[in-house]
Amino acid sequence: MSGVNPAANAAGRDRDASRVPVRGLTVLYDARCGLCAFLRDWLVRQPQLVPLRLVPAGSEEARRRFPGLDHRATLEEITVVGDSGQVYRGSAAWIVCLWALREHRPLAHRLSTPAGARLARGAMLAAAKWRGTHRSGADEWGGRTYYGGDGWTYDPRAGWVYTPPACDSGARATR
Repeated sequence: MSGVNPAANAAGRDRDASRVPVRGLTVLYDARCGLCAFLRDWLVRQPQLVPLRLVPAGSEEARRRFPGLDHRATLEEITVVGDSGQVYRGSAAWIVCLWALREHRPLAHRLSTPAGARLARGAMLAAAKWRGTHRSGADEWGGRTYYGGDGWTYDPRAGWVYTPPACDSGARATR
């Protein structure tokens, strides 16, 4: 074993796609969104360690395959469903898509760290803002407020604002 680091070799085995229980992922994307369609096309061109099936969100196929999902929500935020029923949304969905790609798995591991998660979240917010400006063929954003559904809001006067969810019991929310 000269020249081979056993610890690095073991870590590589841990992250090997053949040893991970996810054998396939279904990516639900907004087919009406130009950015989403571009990213769909990019994903299918990439060498995949885990097969990706791309299905338009809210479509009959999506409703048939995943009857328990909130299909309206899948049109607002990228959603990825694993073959064992795992559901990933938002930046976690993008990270798992990268994890499925041969050339981007190391990036997915970096984005899954606390510092990387902040970067991934920022990229998702930027993409959401872009989508809001280009949705339904609109040429201009129009200055509307964007609601992310996860506590983040974009207001053109105030910028991005995070409002933590209220706790009904009066106890402090924990993460």
